[in-house]
Amino acid sequence: MSGDYEASPFEFVRDDIVHEGQVVSFRNGIFNGPEGEFVRDIVRHPGAVSAVAVEDDEVYLVRQYRAPIDEDMWEIPAGKKDVEGEPALETIARELEEEIGKRAGSLEPLINLHHSPGFCDEFQEVYLATDLVEVGRRVDSLEEQYMVVRRFPAAEAVAMATDGTITDAKSIIGILAAARKLGW
Repeated sequence: MSGDYEASPFEFVRDDIVHEGQVVSFRNGIFNGPEGEFVRDIVRHPGAVSAVAVEDDEVYLVRQYRAPIDEDMWEIPAGKKDVEGEPALETIARELEEEIGKRAGSLEPLINLHHSPGFCDEFQEVYLATDLVEVGRRVDSLEEQYMVVRRFPAAEAVAMATDGTITDAKSIIGILAAARKLGW
């Protein structure tokens, strides 16, 4: 989609580290705008990948604990791009093995998104994973040890993405993009 619009009057100047965490860093972003310099809080994230893993018109979802909201959530398999230099396709292949114990014969780009661009630069690449082969789970984290893995009929996964059962943005967007692509 394109449109006629003027170039942005805003310009990034720099960002200063406030705190360097295990996964993300917190920064004070300095910008120039039409009314001078201003500061915004920014969370820098290494990026992430996820996949709508489909087998026999069923979607794999994982239910795992998410500490920031202190709840378990249904999500599509996903992970951070936290291995320096690892291509996104290798990252999602690794995550599929860790989380659902499957290797995808086909990984096709489905959709990309920014989760919360008002404060965070996290960029998510979502793939459609098909032609799945059992390889056994390779659990990597504490949360993965207690993760529930389940297959849902495609129509049920779409309903979960639209009725509030699934509240995770990447999962909602990924499931709906897969539904459109696959005609569910």
